[in-house]
Amino acid sequence: LQVFLVEKAGRRSLFLAGLMGMLVSAVAMTAGLVLLSQFAWMSYVSMVAIFLFVIFFEVGPGPIPWFIVAELFSQGPRPAAIAVAGFCNWACNFIVGMCFQYIADLCGPYVFAIFAALLLLFFLFAYFKVPETKGKSFEEIAAVFRRKKLSAKAMTELQDLRASEEA
Repeated sequence: LQVFLVEKAGRRSLFLAGLMGMLVSAVAMTAGLVLLSQFAWMSYVSMVAIFLFVIFFEVGPGPIPWFIVAELFSQGPRPAAIAVAGFCNWACNFIVGMCFQYIADLCGPYVFAIFAALLLLFFLFAYFKVPETKGKSFEEIAAVFRRKKLSAKAMTELQDLRASEEA
């Protein structure tokens, strides 16, 4: 089912939708935990938010990075890139798993606000920097990155020219 969904909707759009859904869920979990002492029914809000968080993770940030990493690199460096991505993934999982209880004790009901802030940063990064790779060859994806690099370089040169004309 996930492969069909990825091929139909696109990697980038699913990734962004998953991140935004997780962000909203993290905010809802925070609200549920903060207001739990005032409203008993907020426990249900927290439970639904947790289930939605997992569902959105499984739609976007769970599987999509593996597709994208495999498509961003050519045959030569691809195994090393996937190994580095796997290491980063498991290292972050380990750090969160080992530190969560201490952070929860420190932050109390606001612990998921940290996740919400990080998810917002991840969403913004993915929105502005991650290209759609669906239906594109490695060469087409590499050309997108070259154009971005060239356009940034051209803008710098244009600014330099304008500055020298004004002087």
